[in-house]
Amino acid sequence: MPADATQSGLPKRAFAIIFCSSVATAIGNTGLISVLPLIGRSLAIPDEMVVAIFSLSAILWALSSPFWAKASDRYGRKPLMMVGLAGFMVSMTVCGVVVSAGLRHMAAPMAIFGMLLLGRALFGLFGAASNPANQAYVADHTPREERTQAMASLAGAFGLGTVFGPWFAPYFIYPVIGLAGPLFTFAAIAAAMLFVVWRFLPESRRRGGSGEDIAAAGEETLEKVRPMWRDPRVIPFALYGFVVATCQTAQQQTIGFLVIDKLGVSPLAAKESIAMAMAFGAIAGLLAQWGLIRMFQMTPRQLLRWGVACAAGGNLLVAIAPDYHTVVAGYALASLGFGFARPGFTAGSSLAVGWKDQARVAGAIAAVNGINAVFAPAFMALYHANHAAPFVLNVALMLAMLLYAFTSKALRNADPAPATRADATMATIERNDEGGA
Repeated sequence: MPADATQSGLPKRAFAIIFCSSVATAIGNTGLISVLPLIGRSLAIPDEMVVAIFSLSAILWALSSPFWAKASDRYGRKPLMMVGLAGFMVSMTVCGVVVSAGLRHMAAPMAIFGMLLLGRALFGLFGAASNPANQAYVADHTPREERTQAMASLAGAFGLGTVFGPWFAPYFIYPVIGLAGPLFTFAAIAAAMLFVVWRFLPESRRRGGSGEDIAAAGEETLEKVRPMWRDPRVIPFALYGFVVATCQTAQQQTIGFLVIDKLGVSPLAAKESIAMAMAFGAIAGLLAQWGLIRMFQMTPRQLLRWGVACAAGGNLLVAIAPDYHTVVAGYALASLGFGFARPGFTAGSSLAVGWKDQARVAGAIAAVNGINAVFAPAFMALYHANHAAPFVLNVALMLAMLLYAFTSKALRNADPAPATRADATMATIERNDEGGA
């Protein structure tokens, strides 16, 4: 974690705990993505159905995220983080048991698929509680001019998880447990982080804002609050984020199958090669989020443009790749672009609304990041028709978003405004209060 990631109103220990809990979830999710092609082909489950395991949980994630975001305003950020970690832990445990049953031929492949679908659905329902709570916790304690850096650092947790998840997943394939080993290990990691959050994370103290903000918040309770997905301040970022997240998920879901087919080996023989490809992509994402963004003090507007430009170039390279090494290079370049784009639309949407809407906008962005997985089976079917087709489609979509980033007024103006005196004062007060707690 960058040494200066918390030089704001957010206490260092609190950020470290949130960061590590995000890493734990990312390790599990990306690790599961890396071994799922091996599991699917070992259990004789069709490729399209393998990637569809994420589709139901994605729909449930998108539907439940706004609910959990509102709940974090009512019950606090910390309880919702615990709900999310517990949901992730139980989901991984159930999926591990189901995979173990499948490997021992205790049920037909389609029955195993159905049970995996339901096990993963638990994550979609309850795991979605963590993400908006994490983002809102950071926004509660971060002045506006530091929010892009803070969101980039938090997004780096996903990047770090995508390094360790695929990299270590093959080593969690134990002699007796087999391919279910990574799932049980990820559940154990989540259980450890659940204890840490429960025992050591202080509850968030939301910034009160200015007198005008408080008055506006009071007035808003007298009228129906407009859903964030209909808020014109947020719609451009949500649309951009949806397309970007769809393309990144499609690339992640198909890269394992592409490596297996490009090398022409058995699924288990390709496990290290898949892990290597995904690790290089994750390192590129971290380079963006922890290195280049901070080095060049990039604003959301710049991130929105550079992100899709790099992602388009990387997907093009994968589409025309003649060998494995070119696939890895293209995947890394695309991941660098996604590493720019994700903090861009996350921070941009956070800056577009006031303090009282931070949890709601976090829920909307979490829903955007989840619902995109419903298209994974379609991309997989496109992959079977032509191995280059999904990546060519990604190129077209990224170029469309590049044009959108230049033409949308909201995206063109996505630059952080200077912090108000109230922002800076409240951040200092909270840092002193929580530092002494």
